[in-house]
Amino acid sequence: MKSHHFAAALAALFGLAACAENPMAPATGASNTVISQSLARGAASPYTFTRIDVPGAFQTVPSGINADGVIVGWYFSGTGCPGAPCAVKGFILKDGAFTTVVYHNQLTGTDAALTQLRGVGPSGEIVGSYRMAGEPAVNFHGFIRTRGGEFVPVDYPGHTSTIAQRILPDGTILGCYHDTDQMLTMHGIWKDKNGFSAVERATTMNNGGTPSGRTVTGLFTDMPGTAGEKGRGYVIEDGVFTPFGSDFTTAWDMNPARTIVGWFEEAGTSNIHGYVLEHWRVADGELSGTYTTIDFRLPSGGNAAYTDVFGINASGDIVGKFREAATGPFHGYVATR
Repeated sequence: MKSHHFAAALAALFGLAACAENPMAPATGASNTVISQSLARGAASPYTFTRIDVPGAFQTVPSGINADGVIVGWYFSGTGCPGAPCAVKGFILKDGAFTTVVYHNQLTGTDAALTQLRGVGPSGEIVGSYRMAGEPAVNFHGFIRTRGGEFVPVDYPGHTSTIAQRILPDGTILGCYHDTDQMLTMHGIWKDKNGFSAVERATTMNNGGTPSGRTVTGLFTDMPGTAGEKGRGYVIEDGVFTPFGSDFTTAWDMNPARTIVGWFEEAGTSNIHGYVLEHWRVADGELSGTYTTIDFRLPSGGNAAYTDVFGINASGDIVGKFREAATGPFHGYVATR
């Protein structure tokens, strides 16, 4: 069922550490990305792709990129991957060099069993999530990593889990909190100089926004627990919540130009494609805009079996992951226009 599919996909994402009738359908004539990691810059495509693999990693998941081209994410390593023991650690990719990051609890002197770097601000501050050894798999805790490398916890008061997904130029943090599960108890959050606030609607997760915070995008489950349940994207602009997308759509980031990125499931299949949504507007409660479908092109000439988009910066560069076949590890990529 789609409902189980969407919930399972969101859980997997956290563990990897969610036409006029169908606004999520890519626009007619939208360009598929056709550049492989060969960096053939003369090809006729809106993006040039570069593959990202942390050396020695089983799989690599880029999640965010800032205007300076600094990329953050997480990777899996260990002889037992994808099962246990398989360590999940954060990474920073800057000027071609990888740096591993593991959340360290200064009070107990212990390292986290799981660290995910999810977003990087224009000044280099990084937000992410971690889980300590022995905690239930549903648990996550948020943090900021300062430019000096210090970890500052980010925990929504009164709730079990917090995921810090993005940090805006003024320091506002976007993400979600949840308790007993990663769906029905999940609410999108903001943390700014005035403290925490949350989206009243359950099943939401705030994933990206404009520098002012006036416009935010994210994902939610529409009509949870019913036959019409859908995973969809949303925008919140001046307090107005507008959903968009088909039966299975996520929105994972937004840049200062209000370009939204995410992924969708192709109608009637289980195929996942990334998308870039530009020049969108809301009229009469409906969102419309220009979509470009994103598929990583393999050296063999075909498209990857799975492609998503997790992050976008002010220049329009995007990051995400792809899978060459229906099963197997994920690889990261960065795509520049």
